[in-house]
Amino acid sequence: MPAPAPRIAMTFGDFSGIGPELAVRLLAEPGNLDKAQVLALVSREEFDRACAAAGVSVPVADSPTTGAVHLVGSPRQDVEVEVAKTSVAAGARVMEDLEKALAMFKDGQVDSIMFLPLNKTSLHLAGMHEEDELRWFAKELGFDGFTSELNFVPGLTTSRVTSHIPISEVAQHISAGRVRQAIQLLNQVVLGTGVEKPRIAVAALNPHAGENGQFGREEIDHIAPGVELAREVDGIDVKGPFPSDTLFIKARDGQFDGVVTMYHDQGQIAVKLMGFDKGVTVQGGLPVPIATPAHGTAYEIVGKNVAHLGPSQRAFDISVGLGAQTAESRTA
Repeated sequence: MPAPAPRIAMTFGDFSGIGPELAVRLLAEPGNLDKAQVLALVSREEFDRACAAAGVSVPVADSPTTGAVHLVGSPRQDVEVEVAKTSVAAGARVMEDLEKALAMFKDGQVDSIMFLPLNKTSLHLAGMHEEDELRWFAKELGFDGFTSELNFVPGLTTSRVTSHIPISEVAQHISAGRVRQAIQLLNQVVLGTGVEKPRIAVAALNPHAGENGQFGREEIDHIAPGVELAREVDGIDVKGPFPSDTLFIKARDGQFDGVVTMYHDQGQIAVKLMGFDKGVTVQGGLPVPIATPAHGTAYEIVGKNVAHLGPSQRAFDISVGLGAQTAESRTA
C-alpha cells in the first residue's frame, strides 16, 4: 500500500513582496498538487485575488487532499499590507502565519512547512528580536541544539558555522565544537538526499587558510581540530580547511557534495553564482522540516509576474521529500 502524500503547511510569505504570486503559480504547476496535501494559510479572498493577479486557476478543497489546495486561513487574514514596502503589518502577518504553521506541525496536522520569501526588516519592525528566522524558529520551538541554515543548489549543499551576525563578530563565534556540529549536520542532511557517502569540505576563515598562522590562527586553533574530530571520531569523510577562493571551484566541479562555511556570504555568494535560479534554504537542525526559496521579496518586480519560479519549485520538492520522511517516522 503506497504511503499517503505528505501534508505541507504553506505560508505565502511577506504580502508586500512576490510571495503570493509565486505561491499560486507554484500550486498551478501541473503535478505539484498530486505530490502533497497542501494546506495554505490564506483566506479564500486572498487566494482568489492572488490567482487573478497571476493569471492562474488552482482547485480548492474543503479538507486536506491531493489534487487541490486546502485553505486554512490566517490569524491576520485580509489585513491590508502595503505592496513593495517594509511595514509592521507585513512583518506581523509573516510571524503569525509561521506561528500557526508551527502549531499545526506540533498538533500532527502537517509534516513539513514551506514559506515564501519574507523581509527581515519588516519582521524586526513587528517585534522579532532574533538575528534571523532560524533563531526565531528555535525560540518558538524551545529548541537549544545546534542549528544552521542549509543552502541547496543542484549537486551541492552548504552549512554555516555562523550566520546573521556582523563580520566583526565572526571569529569569536568559531570553535572546534561548532565546526564539528556544522559538519555533522551537513553530513546528515546530504545523506538524506540519497548520497551514500557524502564528501564534505570545510572552508577556512582567513586568506590562504591563515598561511600557517601568519594571517590568523583560527584554522590552527579551531577549524582544523573540528575537522579532525568529525573525521576521526564521527567517521565522516571531511577535509579542510581550504581557502574558499579555490574550494568552491572544486565543489562546482563535483569533488565535494557539501561545504561548511564560516560565515554567511562566504557560502552564499558562491552558491548563488552557481545556481541562483535553483537555490533553496532549509532551516537545518530543527525538529520541524522547514524550507524556503533562497531569495528575497523582490519589491522591484512585484505584480509583474516575472519572478523565476525555479527556487520555489525546488523548495516545494524538498518540502515534499522532508515531509515524507516525517510522515514515515511518525507511523513507524
